[in-house]
Amino acid sequence: MTAASKDRPPATSDFALGIAGFTYADLYRPERLAVLLQRFDESVRIAQPELLAAFKAYRACQGEGMRPEQISDLLVRMAPHVGAFIARLFQIDAERDKAMLAIRDEFDSVFVYRDEIVGKLTTRFKGIDVADWDVASLDRQFDALLRALASEQSIRSDPEKAVSSLAVRLWRLSQHFEAAAAGKDNVDVNAVQEVLELRRRLQAAPEAEAFADTLVLADAALAAALFDLVQRWSYGALQSTQLNARVQGWVSFKFPARTDFTHLVEHGVLPKDGYSVWAGQPEHHRRRVGFALTDPRDDERRVLYEVDHCIYCHDRDTDSCSKGMRNKKDGRYKTNPLGVTITGCPLGEKISEMHVVKRQGDNIGALALVIVDNPMCPGTGHRICNDCMKGCIFQKTEPVDIPQIETNVLTDVLYLPYGFEIYSFLTRWNPLNVKRPHALAYNGKNVLIAGMGPAGYTLAHYLLNEGFGVVGIDGLKIEPLPVELTGDGERLPQPVRDFRTLYE
Repeated sequence: MTAASKDRPPATSDFALGIAGFTYADLYRPERLAVLLQRFDESVRIAQPELLAAFKAYRACQGEGMRPEQISDLLVRMAPHVGAFIARLFQIDAERDKAMLAIRDEFDSVFVYRDEIVGKLTTRFKGIDVADWDVASLDRQFDALLRALASEQSIRSDPEKAVSSLAVRLWRLSQHFEAAAAGKDNVDVNAVQEVLELRRRLQAAPEAEAFADTLVLADAALAAALFDLVQRWSYGALQSTQLNARVQGWVSFKFPARTDFTHLVEHGVLPKDGYSVWAGQPEHHRRRVGFALTDPRDDERRVLYEVDHCIYCHDRDTDSCSKGMRNKKDGRYKTNPLGVTITGCPLGEKISEMHVVKRQGDNIGALALVIVDNPMCPGTGHRICNDCMKGCIFQKTEPVDIPQIETNVLTDVLYLPYGFEIYSFLTRWNPLNVKRPHALAYNGKNVLIAGMGPAGYTLAHYLLNEGFGVVGIDGLKIEPLPVELTGDGERLPQPVRDFRTLYE
């Protein structure tokens, strides 16, 4: 690491940004970062003047005298403004909007299906044994319904999404007609049109005869009958081995397992040289080859399952994942059955707040929340620390896999256009960080840091943002990166538009 020059970086590799009057070079000029913060405030003032006023009061008092819930609320409300402003700055509004829509669509389909339909099936079919059902016939009828109302491409490429979207569509339609029948709502003309479309598609289906009795029903009864078919098939998938094979690996059918503190890791016992040894199941063995990673991270849907699993405790100041779990009487930290003290995140990262903003689809806003307390988050994520999981409110069942969510938030930003630049920029400029919203100018003092491990490089980050010049050394030989990537006192770093060009 080298000191930021006290002189302005020259305009090599420079280009105009999406905020009028700013260029890429300005992102490395502390005085321009201060002006950019003013421009951000102005954008919030235009959109939500009352929010800006409240946030400025928070900046002024630095949180002194404010309840934790108040601070969390302000941060969650302000984070989307940070996400939108940075997207405009790097001119990636369309890409951000696309990513947000994709995440929201997952929650509107897969997770509504999981929470509102699958999650309530045991109550809906209480005391009913699927052994008495003709499961094969049920499966054929459901397949006919799915093929009639969903595209072949969607069924083939993502069967879970296809089933979820159909189920939620019929659930909402059925709910609407039930509300209208109870006098709580009027029958919407759009609902009538939708039932008309359902009839048309079913009548035109190759297996239309399977729905002959259903198609003669009135609109409300038709919607209820089709939704009942979805419910019965879903319950069969929960209870029947024959159908369960179809939904293996679907997060919509995943529910937290019980935690047994006396048996946390599945293992076998093998004889070896006259004594017994514990060994992991062979299918879970991961052999390292060279420096290749052995733990492929979770995909987006699996991560969103973890986000959905969280109950977002920050609005009650009970977010023990971040702050630890304390006894009400004496305020001391609790311990779990293994005697581990539940202190929560060592950095006090704003975890629950991050989850709420991630659920909204705003990865940039969620990353800004992470960076407030954990600016060097590429060094943590799902491979380093899980104190947050130990502190999760779910102590008797599987905790929320918070490190996987943090890794996903960072990765989703990195793979946006200019994602590397956005992460780098957020470590120098972050309105959510009221203690140091932007890096300060060089103060004329230099610091040598011995040791470039996590503590060393994190210290370097904080010193640089306070205006110190920093040089880091380490006992290991550290090969310098190409100057076009790092920049120096004479030139800007070459802007990285595609993170894949750096990935190795």
